[in-house]
Amino acid sequence: MLGRLNHVAIAVPDLEAAAAIYRDTLGANVSQPQALPEHGVTVVFVELPNTKVELLEPLGDDSPIAAYLQKNPSGGMHHLCYEVDDVIAARDRLQADGMRVLGDGEPKTGAHGKPVLFLHPKDFAGTLVELEQV
Repeated sequence: MLGRLNHVAIAVPDLEAAAAIYRDTLGANVSQPQALPEHGVTVVFVELPNTKVELLEPLGDDSPIAAYLQKNPSGGMHHLCYEVDDVIAARDRLQADGMRVLGDGEPKTGAHGKPVLFLHPKDFAGTLVELEQV
């Protein structure tokens, strides 16, 4: 079911400062910030040869990232994103196995313009998992 690792997401309290570390200190190619109101975040992607790092900053007080940063003020690893061929088929298979899909269970459009779903961390060894259709 799983394809390649699409990205590792890191929640940060200051997106500009975090992007500067990757761009200026580590010499990485960093995308322009992209606001995703449906997800309550602003993101940038750090491009690597084999995957990406997504830096997430809260967009508004109701952002799930704001709640995460209250518990982890310095930021930290937020989720892993895996590619799947068919996000609906993956959802249906996982739900049939008793796994929980967050939200209303319907895919939303992610930062790459593709359908995404999030899976409950308690079902995946304490890690929030995002599935992105490729």
